[in-house]
Amino acid sequence: MTGGNGCPFCRIVAGEQDADIVYQDDEITAFWDRSPAAPVHILFVPNRHIESVNDLEEDDTELAGRLILQAKKVAEEQGIAESGYRLFFNAGPDGRQSVYHLHLHLMGGRRLGIYR
Repeated sequence: MTGGNGCPFCRIVAGEQDADIVYQDDEITAFWDRSPAAPVHILFVPNRHIESVNDLEEDDTELAGRLILQAKKVAEEQGIAESGYRLFFNAGPDGRQSVYHLHLHLMGGRRLGIYR
């Protein structure tokens, strides 16, 4: 998917598509995954359309760090920080990226399986 109206995450950021938003500021929006793979499954996206980790530039260093730090804060708010959680990005088809707008997954609330 590309940015603009063709991207569901861009529509969520713009308020054009419903989502259960957990956090939003000028650079980041976080919302509950519609097909959760864990009791807590929240996606963190940059408000600006960036297709994938592969499209991050040096100028995006602070934004990438903010995504991770905001996910940490939300993990604490959700009560899963102490027991543990997983943060990850998918990139490209072999990485199983399904929406081509950079997004960080926060998953927790139960013991998570091992990736192979």
